[in-house]
Amino acid sequence: MFRPTRRQLLAAAAAAPFAAAWGPAAAQAWPARPIRLVVTFAAGGGADFAGRNVGARLAEQLGQSVLVDNRAGGGGLIGNDIVAKAPPDGYTLLLGAAGPMVVAPHLYPSVPYDPVKDLVPVAHIASTPFVLTVSPGVAANTLAELIAFAKANPGKLTYGSSGTGGTPHLAGELFTRMAGVNMVHAPYKGLAPAINDLLGGHIQVLFADTGLVLPHIKAGKLKALAVTGTRRTPLLPDLPTVPEAGLPSYSAGSWYGILAPAGTPADVMNRLNAEVRIALGHPELQKQLGTQGVEPLAMSREQFAALLREDFDKWGKLIREANIKL
Repeated sequence: MFRPTRRQLLAAAAAAPFAAAWGPAAAQAWPARPIRLVVTFAAGGGADFAGRNVGARLAEQLGQSVLVDNRAGGGGLIGNDIVAKAPPDGYTLLLGAAGPMVVAPHLYPSVPYDPVKDLVPVAHIASTPFVLTVSPGVAANTLAELIAFAKANPGKLTYGSSGTGGTPHLAGELFTRMAGVNMVHAPYKGLAPAINDLLGGHIQVLFADTGLVLPHIKAGKLKALAVTGTRRTPLLPDLPTVPEAGLPSYSAGSWYGILAPAGTPADVMNRLNAEVRIALGHPELQKQLGTQGVEPLAMSREQFAALLREDFDKWGKLIREANIKL
């Protein structure tokens, strides 16, 4: 498999078609001072973990500090709005996540910015699939058995989530619709309390981040039936994906990526995309992200933009059809 070298990636970025629009002198000057990376969740969460580890690697490569600025609240809209209204000079960037970017705009009655036009996808960092997990008391050891049990016992299984409209909730809603089953949704204030109730048998099903449920799966306290991404996770290599286990077109999960205010010079964004791809190829960063079930996945700017548009339409359609409201 061909892997471009650092020199090749940076050369490609410098030769991008839009480079002349801003001028080579300015492109060479960036970055001339520290970069602010806004994270729309509190410190200690998955987005913060990804932002700090990627930011540290970028700081080494760019020769400038990357300062993480946690701006939690409003379903991620507060941090998104800060970056959307920041000067488009490459010094204020967003560590974007799927929830605030492609879900929240469909749930809130008003959004202070245009999520499609005001924020530009720059570099995809990683995908974060969920693990479909059940409590030991559920009489199912495979996805097919879970679906059969749910169909035979409509309304008797309850699936938890981190809250109404969160990506774990949407993963569960998409599953019930595609599998043709009736399960009751129980929203929690985060996945941690939901996992506690799953361990206690108060709920029976949960779609959760791999890193959060992995210790309980390995200890035999929970059963993992499938992973919701399109690829198997290295942390549970024998666990099939939901498509492999019986729902061919199913895919759910979250992702992290870097976005910039609209109007940011193209050669800055091309340079940043190239630097992120170099960082994601570093074994140490891959190891750091992998310990939390975060799967590094480099993309071109165009590929990341296409993913954002696809997810924006996909989850918006589900939210409208299921009449999901906060």
